[in-house]
Amino acid sequence: MTRPPRRLRPLIAVPARFSATTSALRFAAEVNARALIEAVWRAGGEPASIHPADTDVAGRLARFDGVLLPGGGDLAPYRYGAGDTHESVYDVDDLQDAFDLEVARHALESGLPLLAICRGLQAVNVALGGTLEQDMGGQDRTHRHLRHPVTVRAGSRVARVLGEEKADASCYHHQRVDRLGDGLTVTATAADGTVEGLELPGARGWFTAVQWHPEDTAHEDPVQQRLFDALVRAAA
Repeated sequence: MTRPPRRLRPLIAVPARFSATTSALRFAAEVNARALIEAVWRAGGEPASIHPADTDVAGRLARFDGVLLPGGGDLAPYRYGAGDTHESVYDVDDLQDAFDLEVARHALESGLPLLAICRGLQAVNVALGGTLEQDMGGQDRTHRHLRHPVTVRAGSRVARVLGEEKADASCYHHQRVDRLGDGLTVTATAADGTVEGLELPGARGWFTAVQWHPEDTAHEDPVQQRLFDALVRAAA
C-alpha cells in the first residue's frame, strides 16, 4: 500500500470570523487576521481557516494537528448566565459562539494542542463554566489600541514559552475574565489586575491562553512569536 506523502508542516485549524463587509470580496465574508496567519506560517505551521458550522466538530478537527482559537467579537452574555446585555457588547453571532465553545471543549478534552487568543481565551473560560465582565468600565479603562506590560507567573507554561516574566502586550478588548472556569489558573496579569493568561493544570495536551494579541507584534518581537512557535512544536 502506498502511503501518502509526509506532511511537512503541522496543520493548524483557525476558526474563521464572520465579517459583515470586506472591500476585496465586496460582500460578507469569513476572515482571519493576516498577522495571525503569518505568525503560524513563520512558526512552521500550515494555517487553515475552518468554517464555523453546526456540525460534528470532533470529526472535523480529527485531521488537524493543533488549533488556534483567535480573537473576534463578544460572546453572547447568556452563554455565561448574564441576565442583561451591556450596551457595549458587539458583533455577537450565535453560530460563531456555539462553534468556538465546542472547539475549545473538544481541544481540551482530546488533548489537541490549543493556543487561545483574546476572545479565544474568553471562550475557553466560558466553555469551562466561567464568566466574563461584560465591560471593563468605559473607554478610560478598556485595553483597546494599547500596549502595556504584563506580569507572567514564574514556572507557568507561558513563562517557559516566552522565556520572560514580563512581556510587552498589544491589547484590544473591553471585556475580561470575571469568575474562572473549572480548573483554570491565572498565569499572567496586567497592572490593573486584568487576567492576561490562563492555563489548565493537568490538561491532556499542550494548552495556553493569552488575553492580548501576540500576532500584532510577533513579526518584530521574538518573545511574542514564541507562542506560535510553541503551538506548532506541540502540534508536530
